[in-house]
Amino acid sequence: MEWLAILTAPIGQALIRWPTLYIVANAGHILSLAMLIGATVILDLRLLGGFNRLPLAETAATLSRIAALALIATLLTGLLLFSVRPLEYIGNTAFLIKIGLVLLGTLNALAGRVSRHWTAMIAGAPVAPSLRLVVMASLAIWLSALLAGRWIGFL
Repeated sequence: MEWLAILTAPIGQALIRWPTLYIVANAGHILSLAMLIGATVILDLRLLGGFNRLPLAETAATLSRIAALALIATLLTGLLLFSVRPLEYIGNTAFLIKIGLVLLGTLNALAGRVSRHWTAMIAGAPVAPSLRLVVMASLAIWLSALLAGRWIGFL
């Protein structure tokens, strides 16, 4: 794991040397995470029948794009924060659980998004039961990832 510390050292040292950079990266991580979870939860609840005044196809298309962009921003800012103490994070059970859940949530979202049921729903068909299962899993996975992220500081 020494290679990990060497690889992330320049960025991590810059964030330590200039605390304002760390604060900006941390705030960016929190903001992008809020956008990711917010867009995902609202989208998932809409696909489960909530917020039925919102047009389904337009809401799904818009919120899925917002969630995708927020995921990218969350990953990038997370990598910055990770660079400060990579060896500590790698040894943190909550961090490893969070990373696993983020990967699982991303794969789940991609599976739902590329399915024929998503395409049909965007075209006006009702939400298929299999897509509802993907959505219920999404809620559980992303909210669990959020909790695991909060747990990191307590281990």
